[in-house]
Amino acid sequence: MPRPDGRVIGYDRRMKTLLIRNAQCVATLDAHAHEFKNASVFVRGHVIEAIGPAADLPDTADEVIDARGHLVTPGLVNTHHHMYQSLTRAIPAVQNAELFGWLRGLYPIWGGLTPDMIYTSTQVAMAELLMSGCTTSSDHLYIYPNGVRLDDSIEAAHTIGMRFTATRGSMSVGESQGGLPPDRVVEKEAFILKETQRLIETYHDASYGAMTHVAVAPCSPFSVSQDLMREAAKLARAHKVRLHTHLAENDHDIAYTKEKFNCTPAQYAEDLGWVGHDVWHAHCVKLDDEGTYLFARTRTGIAHCPCSNMRLASGILPLRKMLDAGVPIGLGVDGSASNDGSHLLNEARQAMLLARVGRALEAPRMTDGHTVFGCDLGPAEMTPRDALRLATRGGAEVLGRAHELGQIKEGYCADIAMFRTDTLSMAGGAVHDPIGALLLCASDNADYTIVNGRVVVRKGEIATVDMGPLIERHNQLALQLALGATH
Repeated sequence: MPRPDGRVIGYDRRMKTLLIRNAQCVATLDAHAHEFKNASVFVRGHVIEAIGPAADLPDTADEVIDARGHLVTPGLVNTHHHMYQSLTRAIPAVQNAELFGWLRGLYPIWGGLTPDMIYTSTQVAMAELLMSGCTTSSDHLYIYPNGVRLDDSIEAAHTIGMRFTATRGSMSVGESQGGLPPDRVVEKEAFILKETQRLIETYHDASYGAMTHVAVAPCSPFSVSQDLMREAAKLARAHKVRLHTHLAENDHDIAYTKEKFNCTPAQYAEDLGWVGHDVWHAHCVKLDDEGTYLFARTRTGIAHCPCSNMRLASGILPLRKMLDAGVPIGLGVDGSASNDGSHLLNEARQAMLLARVGRALEAPRMTDGHTVFGCDLGPAEMTPRDALRLATRGGAEVLGRAHELGQIKEGYCADIAMFRTDTLSMAGGAVHDPIGALLLCASDNADYTIVNGRVVVRKGEIATVDMGPLIERHNQLALQLALGATH
């Protein structure tokens, strides 16, 4: 069996096999956008071995999943998250704040984080993602009080079974130096670089189908120095890992960059070496035209986080314009406390809807003697299949894994999501178009989520951890964290 890069996969015939049999529809998201009716998917070990009509594939395997009445898609890919924030969802004091006010309200609370809190909140966030059909996620952990380490997140991912891009975030410029975070939650830059190198050397796996990647991720223009950005980029490229940060999220973010650095966010990124195929930035809602074309030309990626952008009223990303220009874009749920959820299928739905509304807000214009209103153009701005592609292939490209993730394709990793089409929310929709219904109807949870050939969600329930005690412990820690900040 050839791999997408042309090399041959040596299948061990003793590997466990999995058959997803007789699905109502398999949406491959491959280059030809193949959609198979009454189809099966055969997995050997960690890799997809065959896709096609059920009659043409084996009818037995070590494990057989009856996929009648299911839509099968590639596993979704989340390109930006702050999983620890699941502990601070719906905090009353910041429910109605914009980005900077929201951060100022939460930094003191996050200063009480402990290793147990990181481990537990990461598992909760990952469980929510897995339940939504997400199989690969990045996470941006940038605050490290009280002995917290990125190792805590990596261990949590390993236990629950999620494919993980762990980004070593950092903050080094506190309030006393003109930054946004309090001084007590920032770190020394020499330590940041040393710790980041340790994590890369310990955990980063560059092999095909790896379960763990590590990326370098200073937090934002308003919390790190330009020197740290430059040195972080050098470190990442020396070790051939990816770079990630926040950029151009809202108007205050733009104003800060102009005031402190006398440049636009795009110029800031370019001057510091933060553009290229190995870089992705979160948000970029306020990226100017010059920045858009810079990102397109250099293949710099964007993690689009529509729910968070709406929750914090940051703005509307010109999604179609950026895609048409050639910018690589994936989806991110962002922080559990700026989205208050981690449901990636819902994120894809919101991306589609917000793109349509954004286009509808355009002023009327004359075309061939007729007035064309924004609402005439909005509905075609983003289709359901466009949104599903963003959530799968788009995310895989942004994370540098387009050659192994984001498609149901022979030789690709066996990361697969299965959604029932006989649910209440899909009634009257899936009978017409199951893919359209998946994105247009209310967002359901996955019935099965398969990561690396392993069933992680089975019949709508997490199969790798006991969720009852986990949620109970998570709630205890959430209260402990909030109460600690008031004393």
